[in-house]
Amino acid sequence: MSDNSSSIKQPPVICLMGPTASGKTALALALCDALPCDIVSVDSALIYRDMDIGTAKPTDEELAKYPHRLINLRDATQSYSAADFCHDALAEIARIRANNRIPLLVGGTMMYFKSLIEGISPLPAANSDIRQQIEVEAEQNGWQAMHEQLQEVDSISAKRIHPNDPQRITRALEVFRLTGNTLTQLTEIKGAKLDGDILQFAITPKERSTLHARIELRYQQMIEQGFEQEVIKLKARGDLNENLPSIRCVGYRQMWQYLNGEFDHKEMVFRGVCATRQLAKRQLTWLRSWQSLHWLTTDDKTNLAQVLSLVGKCSQ
Repeated sequence: MSDNSSSIKQPPVICLMGPTASGKTALALALCDALPCDIVSVDSALIYRDMDIGTAKPTDEELAKYPHRLINLRDATQSYSAADFCHDALAEIARIRANNRIPLLVGGTMMYFKSLIEGISPLPAANSDIRQQIEVEAEQNGWQAMHEQLQEVDSISAKRIHPNDPQRITRALEVFRLTGNTLTQLTEIKGAKLDGDILQFAITPKERSTLHARIELRYQQMIEQGFEQEVIKLKARGDLNENLPSIRCVGYRQMWQYLNGEFDHKEMVFRGVCATRQLAKRQLTWLRSWQSLHWLTTDDKTNLAQVLSLVGKCSQ
């Protein structure tokens, strides 16, 4: 008798993307009420513990009813890469599918979505010893000589990288010295990625002014909920600084600078709102170039029905 286990159709993966403050969470919770979904967070800020208000993390009540995977993974001193995310997300998706439930990926970190859907190149982590060695050589011989060295081992990368771009020259040489393979070779290799049916949705308001108003309202609500006190506690730890990825998160950097006395409260709010709008603009730029995307409009009462219809067709 033949083994048909490999032909059993896996539940689809639903990807719900969109700029910050566009209504992703509300739609995700509605989907969980309508379908056997488990939420996987796709957000580079929600991974940090003790950073709840400024990241608009779901409330304890929401998390009790609608558990989110891949939040509160790291301390604010730690880093978390797209490669880390892909590894963790693929494992969670496999567990969800094994229970015959639907993985619902929700968030606005577009690089995470891209890496998961397309696969990520197996590039090595930065190595401080190798980088220091390259910098010493550059001080002695100049960056033009380092670029010529790159030309010898990886002519394709050398064509892309300007001789006056020490950061990218360093990275390309570092990769070669660490692995014996060129940056060009490794970027052509893609690691594990999502398989099976993938339904991709993006939600955003029709008008940019509406999104801007939602962002401003959310920021004011964060202030009222105790965002300043949250960052005061983080500062009081003594082991954090504004150069860490966690504190560079939108809103946190501006609040940190305000608490350092760099500007007043009104200016902090203004800068925080502006930074959030800039983030939303970058997210929308990513999404407009995205393939196979179904667009939804914020607060459209048919959003849930549209998603359910496409999931139903996919499952037939």
